[in-house]
Amino acid sequence: MAGVLDSVNQRTQLVGENRLELLLFRLRGRQVYGINVFKVKEVLQCPKLSSIPNSRAMVRGVAHIRGETIPIIDLGLAIRMPPIPAEEVSTSFVIITEYNRRTQGFLVSGVDRIINMNWEDILPPPKGAGGEVYLTAVTKIDDKIIEIIDVEKILSEVSPLESNVTESVLHRSGETDRGASLPILVVDDSTVARRQIERCLTAIGIKVVTKNDGKQALDLLKEMTSDGSKATDHFSMMISDVEMSEMDGYTLVTRCKSDANINALYVMLHTSLSGVFNNAMVQKVGANDFMAKFSPDELAERVMEILDQA
Repeated sequence: MAGVLDSVNQRTQLVGENRLELLLFRLRGRQVYGINVFKVKEVLQCPKLSSIPNSRAMVRGVAHIRGETIPIIDLGLAIRMPPIPAEEVSTSFVIITEYNRRTQGFLVSGVDRIINMNWEDILPPPKGAGGEVYLTAVTKIDDKIIEIIDVEKILSEVSPLESNVTESVLHRSGETDRGASLPILVVDDSTVARRQIERCLTAIGIKVVTKNDGKQALDLLKEMTSDGSKATDHFSMMISDVEMSEMDGYTLVTRCKSDANINALYVMLHTSLSGVFNNAMVQKVGANDFMAKFSPDELAERVMEILDQA
């Protein structure tokens, strides 16, 4: 138990400090990529893979790891790069991750190191890169550009999540007219995630305003309350991702709770980050609620409950 608590304490030192740890890795070629360490469960030499009939080409097979059967996705092929050759698979590495309540492995050519960074040094992809790139952010380390993969976009293509609210929840939402409710501010750096949340909330009659990262959201809230009004005069609540370029969700919450004009705004952290650290993190920064991505029914029902109580 002491070991677990020490681990929680070490991780939570980053919370609210706008810092993160990145695991750096390579696919084919010299380009270096990054993934948030919080999403990584394990890194190991690629185990023996069993093929899956009729699976997508990017799913190289499944592996049996610690009692789980885990799909192994060729990360290069998933972002439309050449796949790892069959003869190199056994000498490649698998990064076991947990996203959106699911465990999967990503096949990569090599794993480099873990670095500690400030979210302010993590920048959105260049605007000229187009809307179909598989990146949420870029950064620079040792004069080299590091690309941070949009894993949620990849997983939405490999194994799409149900993004529609069921009829039973829609029926319950129709029992209350929310047309006059204030909009909800949704903050997420993944285009896929923003669309999922917006579709879910508009289905139950709620207006949505979206921002791409914590800095954009905080700037908007400060601008709207610069006349002395309160954030609750403009929004019914805020739903924010955790890992975002420039300012993460934990830091966004910390800054909001320290501003007298914003601190009464109800904040739900809605993230694909999973693990034993979430409760400690949420409590430390003062968020009102936490929900793991992505269940449209759960999100819709929780939001309706919060608005009805308010």
